Amino acid sequence: MTEEERDRHYRKMTETPVSSLIGRLAVPTIISMMVSALYNTADTFFVSMLGTSAAGAVGIVFSIMAIIQAIGFTIGMGAGNILSRQLGAKEDEKATITASSGFFFALLLSVLLAISGTLFRPALMRLLGATPTILPYAEAYAAYIFAGCPVMCCSFVMNNYLRAEGKAMFGMIGITAGGVLNIMLDPIFIFTLGFGTAGAAMATALSQLVSFCILLSFFLRGKSSVRIQISKVSMHMRTYASIVRIGLPTLMRQGLASVASIALNVAASSFGDAAVAAMSITGRISMFAFSAMLGFGQGFQPVSSFNYGAERYDRVRAATRFTAIVGTVMMTMIGVGCFAFAPQIIAIFRADDPDVMRIGIAALRAQSVMLPLTGIVTVTNMALQSTGQALPATVLAMCRQGVLFLPLIFTLPHMLGIDGVVLSQPLSDFISFFVAIFLFRYFLRLLDGKMRGTIGGV
Repeated sequence: MTEEERDRHYRKMTETPVSSLIGRLAVPTIISMMVSALYNTADTFFVSMLGTSAAGAVGIVFSIMAIIQAIGFTIGMGAGNILSRQLGAKEDEKATITASSGFFFALLLSVLLAISGTLFRPALMRLLGATPTILPYAEAYAAYIFAGCPVMCCSFVMNNYLRAEGKAMFGMIGITAGGVLNIMLDPIFIFTLGFGTAGAAMATALSQLVSFCILLSFFLRGKSSVRIQISKVSMHMRTYASIVRIGLPTLMRQGLASVASIALNVAASSFGDAAVAAMSITGRISMFAFSAMLGFGQGFQPVSSFNYGAERYDRVRAATRFTAIVGTVMMTMIGVGCFAFAPQIIAIFRADDPDVMRIGIAALRAQSVMLPLTGIVTVTNMALQSTGQALPATVLAMCRQGVLFLPLIFTLPHMLGIDGVVLSQPLSDFISFFVAIFLFRYFLRLLDGKMRGTIGGV
């Protein structure tokens, strides 16, 4: 980027009205998140045509994909929030060092995960809750997911970088291209070529490779504000410590999502393949619905972090309140729709299995009731993380699928049977909402104090 382009970008991020700026950044991020969730849902849809056990296998391997996402999002959001504040403070060289260090750090970790996962795949699938009938499908699916792990992980990192610097449109192009390709390849690989469950994973790995190449091209062609160069990789441990510290809330959120998914599969497996399949289908639908809020929140994050770095605390406050209000309204509308049409939605996947229908409808409706509460939880977590408030952000991230969910999923099924599996996540969401309200008020008071300090200093 030229100096003139950098100045123009800086003025856009610090002077454009926050409602307009968040909307402009949120649209491509919402599309990116929903396309990502859509092709995950498409995998479940096409694989479910092979049978209930095959549908359950997708839910088992989803735990692995959650771990891959955890690595990519932890480093991508940690480094992304840091480099966004550095760009806001006009420290461009430091931002490039942060971006380069984070990218190659993620590459190293993802290669190690791919190797270890491939070596121990059968035992790992059983550990994740695969029943004897689900196991062959899960192994076939996981083989190609592990093979594509490095490009998946690094794609998440680069996508978060582009969002962090306020260029979400580039990220949308890369993610959407891969997602559309995945949906197109699924039926070809699964049915036409006869690869079955493995075909869905092949389609995912190949589409992620395409996304990786497109996203990397933006950095190599100078379309981004930062560069990714191996010569700029930091040799100082404090660089990586800072990335992990700021990314820790994401690690808790994504990592615990994987742990929660494993615990959910293990608990559901006690009630048969139909329960595993139903919770897998419900999980994908809920993630698709929730991706709208995640995308909107990720449109808010660069506005928050950039202006925090530029010491425009008034804009951070206005952006936080705007995102919380709009996000709550949006998720309320989505929740009402999912609740009303739960039977029709679940029937798309396994209409011929009455047990999957019964459990899936109950689970989807229970989670739909709690969707309106996710607006305040998400914006609070992202506001704290984007401004470097790692500890409270981590505490909130741990609540929804960690310190609250895990005790519930380990106890309620023994007390309530399959209803305990269905109700564990909604109850965890309900309690997390009250924690978020407390931290939301804390964050606004923090900004008020900084505004008074800034005004006084001036």
